[in-house]
Amino acid sequence: MPTPTKKPLRMNDPTASPATEKQDFIRQIVRDDLAAGRHASIHTRFPPEPNGYLHIGHAKSICLNFGVAAEFGGSCNLRFDDTNPSKEDIEYVEAIKDDVTWLGFEWSELRHASDYFEVFYRSALKLIEDGKAFVCDLSADEVREYRGTLTEPGRNSPFRERSVAENLDLFQRMRAGEFPDGTRTLRAKIDMASGNINLRDPAIYRIRHVSHQNTGDAWPIYPMYDYAHCISDAVEGITHSLCTLEFEDHRPLYDWCIDNIDLPSHPRLWQNLVDAGLDTRVSKPRQIEFSRLNINYTVMSKRKLMALVQDGLVSGWDDPRMPTLQGLRRRGYTPASLRLLADRIGISKQNSLTDYSLLEGCVREDLDGKAVRRMAVVDPVKLVITNLAQDHEEMLPFANHPKLPELGSRPLPFSPELWIERDDFMEFPAKGFHRLSPGGEVRLRGVGIVRCEEVVKEGEHVIALQCTLDPESRAGMPGADRKIKGTIHWVSARHAVQAEVRLYDRLFTVPDPDSEDEGKTYRDYLNPASVRSATAYLEPAAADVAPEQAFQFERLGYFVADRRDHRGDAPVFNRTVTLRDSWARPATP
Repeated sequence: MPTPTKKPLRMNDPTASPATEKQDFIRQIVRDDLAAGRHASIHTRFPPEPNGYLHIGHAKSICLNFGVAAEFGGSCNLRFDDTNPSKEDIEYVEAIKDDVTWLGFEWSELRHASDYFEVFYRSALKLIEDGKAFVCDLSADEVREYRGTLTEPGRNSPFRERSVAENLDLFQRMRAGEFPDGTRTLRAKIDMASGNINLRDPAIYRIRHVSHQNTGDAWPIYPMYDYAHCISDAVEGITHSLCTLEFEDHRPLYDWCIDNIDLPSHPRLWQNLVDAGLDTRVSKPRQIEFSRLNINYTVMSKRKLMALVQDGLVSGWDDPRMPTLQGLRRRGYTPASLRLLADRIGISKQNSLTDYSLLEGCVREDLDGKAVRRMAVVDPVKLVITNLAQDHEEMLPFANHPKLPELGSRPLPFSPELWIERDDFMEFPAKGFHRLSPGGEVRLRGVGIVRCEEVVKEGEHVIALQCTLDPESRAGMPGADRKIKGTIHWVSARHAVQAEVRLYDRLFTVPDPDSEDEGKTYRDYLNPASVRSATAYLEPAAADVAPEQAFQFERLGYFVADRRDHRGDAPVFNRTVTLRDSWARPATP
């Protein structure tokens, strides 16, 4: 295997703002380790298993691992934990690489746990030779029975005292593929009475006759995660192994494996590193745990997310309602907004539930500062200006962004027949309604003030509003500054481009869909109104754009051209988020 080329860690996003010094317990540990001379440089890793698509919880880990490395002038590897080939797929590998790059990070080395299969195997032989591992013939059910409980110690396997010679023979025959799946495991010999169940002679190898995406059929045995992960960290020279809190109880096993394999002092293992072209400056990594990111109104379990996809409850892994990075990207969430979220929730040891509104607030803040403005009408009703000639047509200058004059302006076509939002008209106006009503006036943005003279209906359905434009209220005229409370947006019906607009909302109706109160499951809380498709009308400048182009549709929200379905001649836009939090709790009286 060739020696990988190391690259300096950097952000891919050229618009990313300079990092300020961040304060949390992990970064303080790193500072202390550097100050004490424990490490010459920092080396972290992001180690996903390629058995599904990454979700927003992974974004926190990505930002932490890559961020810490970048802040301290170190390096961060992307390493695929591909030790369970029956559940893994190259599709997930490519998607994960795409997600990390999209978030704005570049790995120093691309690695796979399978790069070290020979190292894992030789390390296991060393454990057997030292009397610290044995081949066990107990079935999975029997292993559980022997393990004990949280209050009762386990019992030794009847195969625990096999001789070194017998264990070596059986393990080598496991390696040769002589035994069927599930008939034997290699277990570490630690302590069946330990208060930490993870130390009760855990399995470190199992038999699995499954073809691997990288190694093919070369291996009929595969290492367990707890065993492979720590050795991978050690041979890569990882200094700080950052993982979520559920691995805290696994840390003693992590340390046990590294201490007992002792790579630098074992000539055969050391030579294997050299032969593989790996860095032989092996150091003992330090595992540090942090709280994972949990967000309400969604689920994060890969098993549940996969069930949503496989059962057709969503359109796929990149459905814009999904918390996957692919789904969030298609919805219009930006890398900067997810990095901002990671900064705002911070790093701690305390598990908590983050409110969905914080995520929405981050993307609003990011898009407000850079998304150009466009006119669009999603629920249209026609407004006809009767005191303009039917063939009247003009181009009005509109700024692309109210706070960024450097983005320039574009011409917006105007004609006597317009589309306006149906919600901007009320036939019987409620108190405090300041938009259009019979006999009432409203300002058309950038045009002037119109009065509703007649309402045209078919049955109870309003199909058109006959209005007159006050010519004195137009730009440059004496009445242009006449005060009026309501201003609405519009699109010229003659020039508008018809588009499909998908209005997305939260996938679940309750904050904690994982709760199983009253026997319900997360499926019972799916939001039937989580997506609605509407036919909208856009100004021409909003239509023929590239996929993933984001806009603020004025007064409506932030929208993005769908990265899969959008075409210039058939526009498709997804609503990323409304302009303000429509789920905000009512004020407490």
